[in-house]
Amino acid sequence: MESKITAAFFQNRTTIEVARDLLGTELVHITPQGEFAGYIVETEAYLGPTDQAAHSFRSLRTKRTEIMFHEPGRIYTYQMHRQVLLNFITMAEGIPEAVLIRAIEPYTNELQMEANRNGKHGIELTNGPGKLTQAMGIKMDDYGKSLFDHSIFLRSGKTPAVIAMSSRIGVPNKGMATHYPLRFTVAGNPYLSGKKQLATANNGWLELP
Repeated sequence: MESKITAAFFQNRTTIEVARDLLGTELVHITPQGEFAGYIVETEAYLGPTDQAAHSFRSLRTKRTEIMFHEPGRIYTYQMHRQVLLNFITMAEGIPEAVLIRAIEPYTNELQMEANRNGKHGIELTNGPGKLTQAMGIKMDDYGKSLFDHSIFLRSGKTPAVIAMSSRIGVPNKGMATHYPLRFTVAGNPYLSGKKQLATANNGWLELP
């Protein structure tokens, strides 16, 4: 049985390591519509003050970015093009770094996810950061809450067979930061955002004996 991930998950790890290690963990949201869950298959790391693509570049501290300066495990939601995007704060208090959750492979309650997504189904259900939050009922109201005492949390899940690394999506004109290889994916998983992926055996998960 999968076990709930605790604050220890974030200890002694860099943001890049967290972004990689989140792949395969199960993202869960308990709602009045039931439990929504899916395995994380795509993440992006954002490295704070030195990362021109990060909202907290140069330690910018605003009403929106305030939660980034808090302890790891806090939820940072923000809106882009009317979509809600989900991030987790990763570093010690005062170090404003985070990981964006870009895609999941749905695991439970898919019919309700389809209803939440206005009839979208298959890989279109959760193959993007705004799609997965809509499918799972994650909203701006979840801003600032903790993964350790909230209806959104993580459980241990699957192990990727191969983790791929590439530049992040949607961060043009950010100098060198545009090209940082800080996007991590479960290679061969069909739910990755961007161009359609050719699924590999077992959707890119390591099969245990």
